[in-house]
Amino acid sequence: MDLTPDVITVRDFAIALLIGALVGIDREKRKREEGHTSIGGLRTFVLMAGIGALTAWLSVEIDAPWIFIAGLLCVSAGVGLGYLVHARAHPDSIGLTTEMAAIVVFLLGGTVLFGYTAIAVGLAIATSAVLAYKQPLHGLVARIGREDMFAVLRLLIATFIVLPLLPDRTIDPWEALNPYKLWLLVILIAGLSLVGYVAARWIGSDRGAAVTGLTGGLVSSTAVTLTFARQSRGADAAGDALACGILIAWAVMFLRVIIEVLVVHAPLLRTLWMPFLVMAGAAGVAAGWFYLRSRRRRDGPDGRAKDDGVPLSNPFSLTSAAKFAAFFAVVLMLVSLAQRYYADRGLLLVAALAGLTDVDAITLSMADHARGGGEATTAARAIVVASLTNTVVKAGMVAVFAGPRLRLRILSATALILAVGVAALILI
Repeated sequence: MDLTPDVITVRDFAIALLIGALVGIDREKRKREEGHTSIGGLRTFVLMAGIGALTAWLSVEIDAPWIFIAGLLCVSAGVGLGYLVHARAHPDSIGLTTEMAAIVVFLLGGTVLFGYTAIAVGLAIATSAVLAYKQPLHGLVARIGREDMFAVLRLLIATFIVLPLLPDRTIDPWEALNPYKLWLLVILIAGLSLVGYVAARWIGSDRGAAVTGLTGGLVSSTAVTLTFARQSRGADAAGDALACGILIAWAVMFLRVIIEVLVVHAPLLRTLWMPFLVMAGAAGVAAGWFYLRSRRRRDGPDGRAKDDGVPLSNPFSLTSAAKFAAFFAVVLMLVSLAQRYYADRGLLLVAALAGLTDVDAITLSMADHARGGGEATTAARAIVVASLTNTVVKAGMVAVFAGPRLRLRILSATALILAVGVAALILI
């Protein structure tokens, strides 16, 4: 039996040793910084990776998986013995991080020689990052409260346990209600609440709201609006920041419509680009104004950041998100009935009703209608009407669910957006 390694095998051994060196460098530095010995440093981790690679290679070449298993048992026994010796010498610094890292390096070295190089390298980088960012990770844990943990767990349960159990099909005679998509909306709204809270905790309420509005607007500006409207009831002093986030999400929605039309039927943009650019511009200008106001409110006279005294609380609530999804389902049913019985009597009526819940569906429908020979002007007007209706609905959500300061800001900005939108609609 020829066990002479080829070029690829030599490369894999080199990668395995480099993985050991990557993790070993961090352990070596940590050992010197802490001023005491541990079970190993750079050389030990390189050897661990080498043993893992060698036993894996022999297991494959001579078809004897027990070799790798025996190597793992021997390494684990040696690591355990080293831990006992270290614990007796330094009882005040007991921990298993280095020991677990040594076993991980052995397994990663073997993974490379088993043929899964990309996975091994990715996991090695992740392992090294976890070891290197010890202090930031400990600081993050210190910031997380028990309620925050419960919120994350509820979101994970809703996403990975409840969602897969729901049927991904309509269950009503009018083909309007899809339980899977409705629960996905619940998860989206609840998740955006959590993302906005985390962003505000990490980078400040003003910038956090802007980032959440930008990213959330790519998915659902309605969800962003509802999330921030509910959040404003407990944080009225952050009204400018929350208004900025909502308006950024609205601007992104207007721009998203342009991109959707460009993909489905680009010639329709000749009629459609102007109304949506002016509405996006109006929302963007208002968002910028409120952002600057939030910065001035946050900064003191000397230019230093000051505390506005607003306590941040986790706004995550599956119950509130589920209530909105139920409302959304009712509106979906009304839209479906209107499309069934009134579609032939007026596209603008259908567009206005469709805009109560969603702009994307009517945008794609009208763009496809124009591509199939329908009148471009009528299709463009239908899309604009749906967008204006959707804006009115979102402003209504703010009026109902938001605190007074956010309500005043958004209704003022809505008036500006509707004014320029209606003017552009008349000019089409």
